[in-house]
Amino acid sequence: MSIPVPSVKPEKYLDNRGIIYVRHEHPAVFSVSEAQEHIAKIPGMACKNLFLRVQKKRRYLLVIIPAPKRAALKELGKVVGIDKLTFASPEDMQRMLSLTPGSVSPFGLINDIEKQVELWIDREVRDAPIVTFHPNDNRATLELTQDMFQRYLDSICRPVNILL
Repeated sequence: MSIPVPSVKPEKYLDNRGIIYVRHEHPAVFSVSEAQEHIAKIPGMACKNLFLRVQKKRRYLLVIIPAPKRAALKELGKVVGIDKLTFASPEDMQRMLSLTPGSVSPFGLINDIEKQVELWIDREVRDAPIVTFHPNDNRATLELTQDMFQRYLDSICRPVNILL
């Protein structure tokens, strides 16, 4: 049994690297539809973060798409070259990203010190002037300009795959 990596607080990580963001607090949300009620007035593109795995648990992916976009796993699997793509278990999420369901975000990759999780970002997210994500806590949303988000991605030193 592997021991989960201690969770790093995203705000502290961002602050230490001079990455500027705006924090918005709200009640806990567990789905995109719940979040819409609380984040509608926050500037930027709300994003949906999917923690996925190959059926045989050989590859793990964090996929970031615009919140309103439908997550069609079969089509997504074709794009990334995987036949059987499914949602990862809460146990895998805890073990690899030190996160629980409802709190997945790109900031969970801070905790993936072995860099086992592949990052896939929808082109619309990459091109949005402002993006928003949970800070690994579904009671808040962080708003970042695209430049600051790119700075964060550069800081985690891993390949970023773009979904076209």
